[in-house]
Amino acid sequence: QITTDVDTGAYVAPCAMKFSEWLDIWLEEYLTGRSPLTVSSYESYARNHIKPALGAIRLDHITPVHIQKFINALTKTALSPKTVKNIHGIIHRCLQQAVLIGYLRDNPADVCNLPRIPRSHIQPLSDEQIAAMIHQLQSYPYPYATLYFVTLFTGMRQGEALGLSWADIDFNRSTIHIRRQLRKLRKKGAGYEFAVPKDNDSRLIRPADAVMLFLRKHRAEQKRQQLAAGPLWSNSEDLVFTNEFGNHLAHITVYKKFKGLAADLGFPACRFHDLRHTYAVVSLENGDDIKTVQEN
Repeated sequence: QITTDVDTGAYVAPCAMKFSEWLDIWLEEYLTGRSPLTVSSYESYARNHIKPALGAIRLDHITPVHIQKFINALTKTALSPKTVKNIHGIIHRCLQQAVLIGYLRDNPADVCNLPRIPRSHIQPLSDEQIAAMIHQLQSYPYPYATLYFVTLFTGMRQGEALGLSWADIDFNRSTIHIRRQLRKLRKKGAGYEFAVPKDNDSRLIRPADAVMLFLRKHRAEQKRQQLAAGPLWSNSEDLVFTNEFGNHLAHITVYKKFKGLAADLGFPACRFHDLRHTYAVVSLENGDDIKTVQEN
């Protein structure tokens, strides 16, 4: 078989490297262009799940059976089917790179059976719930009232809203340029960074007049906050949504405040991301074509 493979050009020399060694090399050298959050997530899955189960096996000795048994064991833990699929994806991409550079003839992760991911049920707010939220936001504290109102009527992601600067808002043309997001780094204590929107989804939107009016009032309130803070004010990025000292808002605070608002209104299961779904559904129900909604 070896001589036949040599004659046909299909021969792959044995590779004594352990899978854990190759996994470390792949994580270090072959994730160029991936976001720090993605890299950190891959490293965490590798450290906590993949290496303990498969790391000691020689790279060229890993078989589909090894990987399938590992996947089957993961499905019996508390991990969700989506997480199990993500872990398999890391293994597959890692081994595929080994195929491309000649360490393996084929990818043993190609033929695994993965758990089915249950389809998530989208629950947009009803007309009555939207009306109740709008009414509540009229007297809700700064800066969260504007943040939730703008998100509801633009469909922005949370990070995109928190990354908005005043330079992104053109009051004369009534447009908002979504060009970046404020992203929390996964590593504990690493803080936040500005990055391009998810899927490089930079776009220009034209929200309803009520959104621009809300933003004008918000800007006036922010200026009052700045005067009150005096030398303690710090907003070098000229962010739209800040705390009383001009600092950016924390994702967890935005989440907790919103859950409190939803609970007060009587729909505690509502998530911040449901505002995005609600915007899409309401836009379609009111006659916007699907392409416009998708672009927004």
